[in-house]
Amino acid sequence: MCWSSRLIAVSLLGVAIFSPLQAQQSNFGSRVDLGLIELGALSEASGIAASRKNAEVLWAHNDSGDSNRVFAFNRSGKHLGIFTLAGVQARDWEDLALGPGPEEGADYLYIGEIGDNGAQHDLKYVYRVREPEVAAHQAPVALTLTAVETIAWRYPDGRRDAETLMLDPATKDLYVVSKREAAVRVYRAAYPQSTTDTITLAQVTTLSFGGVTAGAISSTGAEILIKTYDTIYYWKRSAGQTVAQALSQTPIKIPYIVEPQGEALCWQPEGKGYYTLSEEFRGIPARLYFYPRLASTGLKRYHDSRRGPALFSARQLETALFSVQRF
Repeated sequence: MCWSSRLIAVSLLGVAIFSPLQAQQSNFGSRVDLGLIELGALSEASGIAASRKNAEVLWAHNDSGDSNRVFAFNRSGKHLGIFTLAGVQARDWEDLALGPGPEEGADYLYIGEIGDNGAQHDLKYVYRVREPEVAAHQAPVALTLTAVETIAWRYPDGRRDAETLMLDPATKDLYVVSKREAAVRVYRAAYPQSTTDTITLAQVTTLSFGGVTAGAISSTGAEILIKTYDTIYYWKRSAGQTVAQALSQTPIKIPYIVEPQGEALCWQPEGKGYYTLSEEFRGIPARLYFYPRLASTGLKRYHDSRRGPALFSARQLETALFSVQRF
C-alpha cells in the first residue's frame, strides 16, 4: 500500500481502531531542526553518513564542482574538519555510505563517484577509505586521508546517472540505484569488490518510481530507506532476505518535509531515526534535520496481535504516538 491509501482512525466510545499501515507510518515522528551547517564550504551536500564509532559525528560531501574532500560535523552542525582523499578525483560525487570493509572491526567511508547527468562516462568509481577518528566537539582540522582504495565498475546495460549508494552491513555488498528512469534500477557489487580490475555490476531489481537521490541501509541491515526529492520510502527486511528481495516488496512512505534541494539521507547509527540534509539553494542555508523513531510500546502491541485490529484507549494512543525516544 502507499501513502495515498489513507488510514481511518475511528473513535468509538473513546477507543481508536488502527490498521497495520497506520501503525507503520506512525513509527517515525515529526521533523526536528538540529541547526545550521556551520561550514559555508559544505554548500551542495549530496551525501551524508552518521559515524558509528565517533559519537554524534556525521560525514558529508559536496556535489560536482568541489574537490576530493569530505566534511565532518556534529549533530548541531558544528564544523569539525575537512578531510582530503589522497590520489583520487572528484568528478561528480553523489552519495556516501559508511560501514564494514576489508579489515574486521573497522569502519570505512564509501564515496560514490556515480553521478553522470549526460550519461557520458563508461566507468564509475567508489572510493573506500578507513574512517578517521573525530571528536564531536573538537576544533576543526584539515587532514589528508591516505590508503584510499578505488573500486572501478560499469553497468551491465549501458551508461546511467545515479545518486544513490548503499552498503549492506551484513554482506558488505554495495548497491547503486539509478536516477532517471521511470522505474529505476538497482544494481549490486558483491563483496569482495576488486580494487585492481574493473567489475560489472549486476542488476538485481527495479523500483516502481524514478528520481531517486539517496538511500541508506540501517546498521543492522534490517531496514532500508530510499529518497526522491519529495518522498522517503521505507522497507523492512526480514531475516534471510536479500536486499533485492526486501526491495521487491511494496514500500511505505514515512515522514519527510520537502527541502530546497534535498539529496542526502542517512540512518542514525542505532536506528533511532534518520537524518536529511539539503544543498543550499537560492540563498537558503543548509540545515540538518532529524526524524526520530517513536516509542513503539503501543504500536508493537498491534503488530503482535493476531486477532484483528487492536483497540487503544485515548491514553494509550497518546503514549504510542507522542512518546519519543532519546536520539
